[in-house]
Amino acid sequence: MSISPTAPMQTGMVTLNVRQLDAVADYYKQLLDLETLGRDGNSLRLGVGNEALLELRGNPEFAQRSPRAAGLFHTAFLMDRPDLVAWVRKIARERIPVGGASDHLVSEAFYFNDPEGNGIEVYADRPRTDWQRDGEMIAMTTDPLDIDALLDLDPSRVWSGAPSNMIVGHVHLQLGDITKAEPFYSGVLGTNVTCGYPGAVFYGAGGYHHQLATNMWSSRGAGPLAPDTTGLVEFELILDSAEQRNGITERAGVTGHQLTDPWGIALDLVLRGE
Repeated sequence: MSISPTAPMQTGMVTLNVRQLDAVADYYKQLLDLETLGRDGNSLRLGVGNEALLELRGNPEFAQRSPRAAGLFHTAFLMDRPDLVAWVRKIARERIPVGGASDHLVSEAFYFNDPEGNGIEVYADRPRTDWQRDGEMIAMTTDPLDIDALLDLDPSRVWSGAPSNMIVGHVHLQLGDITKAEPFYSGVLGTNVTCGYPGAVFYGAGGYHHQLATNMWSSRGAGPLAPDTTGLVEFELILDSAEQRNGITERAGVTGHQLTDPWGIALDLVLRGE
């Protein structure tokens, strides 16, 4: 795995069930210039260089997930600010519809939905020295993004394809009850609560604003994932050491390297460099 700005914990490859495999894959290729790294029957992996960021498992028989069900809120792709500037010019030139754009104090972000409604965030962090901290808490908000000011950072920057250091910066989930989620996402995984919105909690490790987030804005009371439906199946957590992984599995009371949250979302615990 590449060196990550979110060590000692990084979100890795996200796996989605989709009904229209090629259409969904083409969307991510157009949006981010991801490459096909491998295809096995009805599954394919997309990424940058040798780093897989997204796995799509296709089956037209999957039931369409309800937007009020537990699952993915968005997969957030992180790149450097100069690359984000160039990418904004790319999506404007190609007239790719944008669902939203926000200033979160710690980051500048753009939002999309893929053809089957899976949320996507594309963002860049502001310098960590600019983040406002109070102990483990980090100030975040959702304000309108000044896109003109962002573009002024590097007026001549040209997009030349997905940057080699682009990663999944965080995974944001929608779940049935954030108070039920916190003992797992903080207690079991060993993260800190870094910020809270009404109906949402953000979790970070290593001083990062968040590698994980949960909300119940449209999914309050949602039960476990239904089998054979579209949407999130699992995602990777990339860890720095076997000791870190062993601590998580011991707190979860499981053997092996995979565990599930209270809604049946699978997390695969991967060691950096495996």
